[in-house]
Amino acid sequence: MSPSRAKTLLRALAAAVLAAAAVVPLSLVTATSAEAAPLLRGGLVNFGCAASGHLHCLGKAVKSPDGAGPLLTSTPVGYGPAEIQAAYNLGGLHGDGRTVAIVDAMDAPTAEADLAQFRTARGLSPCTTANGCFKKVNQDGAASPLPAGDYGWAEEISLDLDAVSSTCPDCHILLVEANSADTDPLMTAVDTAAATPGVVAISNSYGGTEDPTITAADAHLNHPGIAVTASSGDSGYGVSWPASSPYVTAVGGTTLSKAAGTTRGWSETTWSGSGSGCSTIEPKPAWQHDTGCAKRTVADVAAVADPNTGLGVYDTYNSCGSSALCDLLLSLGLAQGADGWVQVGGTSLSSPVIASVYALAGNSVTAGSAPYAHPDGLYDVTSGNNGSCSGSYLCTAGAGYDGPTGLGSPHGTAAF
Repeated sequence: MSPSRAKTLLRALAAAVLAAAAVVPLSLVTATSAEAAPLLRGGLVNFGCAASGHLHCLGKAVKSPDGAGPLLTSTPVGYGPAEIQAAYNLGGLHGDGRTVAIVDAMDAPTAEADLAQFRTARGLSPCTTANGCFKKVNQDGAASPLPAGDYGWAEEISLDLDAVSSTCPDCHILLVEANSADTDPLMTAVDTAAATPGVVAISNSYGGTEDPTITAADAHLNHPGIAVTASSGDSGYGVSWPASSPYVTAVGGTTLSKAAGTTRGWSETTWSGSGSGCSTIEPKPAWQHDTGCAKRTVADVAAVADPNTGLGVYDTYNSCGSSALCDLLLSLGLAQGADGWVQVGGTSLSSPVIASVYALAGNSVTAGSAPYAHPDGLYDVTSGNNGSCSGSYLCTAGAGYDGPTGLGSPHGTAAF
């Protein structure tokens, strides 16, 4: 039997099994459904977060060679805490119990259990509800009722929690889950995070197109003293909100590679998916001085985002269980979610990394101004681009400030 014939039969078998179990295959969900099928780009797969709201998560996973789903492994894959801390000169630094808040939409029912597995496998101390390190609440700050579960957003939540753990292992983590991916619930969740004692940084790994409603929503991102970070986008050159808000640190993405023989031991170039550009709506912050954009320019700083050099995260929330057949269905794209280790990225990764660096620094900050006052505390990213803009710095990396990577990536905490 030919390989293609075997795969066709496997797909038919998987579809029959799902039908018998009354599970709708991801590949059969229409574009108008609340959970659209992931879009594939060059060996990557989007998380498939619920698309019913105005905003969407910005995570991507390395795609399985067998089908349209993510590549799943039973052991850790990709970079982990040791690599993140080494690449950004964070070794030996401590969060001293400061809290990083993660704002996402929908619920990840297995979030705490998956976080425990990640931290155990990576040699980190437990971060649980019982020991006061981890807390999950709804958009109003209550432990219940929580939003409905969503497989794509659960994968996003695993990425966010594991990114904080990797960057600042002794930080506390607050997960605030909005009722939907609409602007109002997510901004309510941001306000809840900001009002929670101990929170010093809030990460937002989602975005959407700019429209006239965003300026009114900006007030919910204005929390002086607390660092609010936002992913710049995963579709290359182009601006998304809330990254374009003047009250956040907009975080672009890089490809992070080991570079033996160099002083740093690592190298970074622009990740082609990193969002950037010139806002058409948001005013330019007083601390931003580039001359090619009269309004707000995205991004401010950057960190690893390329899934091919991404973080290994642990996620088990899916639509089919934990069997070998389930794993096959997931890899083929015939079931939703994940079941084990997945290598992920997107600016969904770079945003919580930068939020955690702010927590390690422990400073009171005003919007995204701190890196502009301390550019020497960053690794300048000088090569690569994320699209076509007539060679402008808005989409092309170069010495000093540029759109895709801002002022650069963390060199310790001096810029934060």
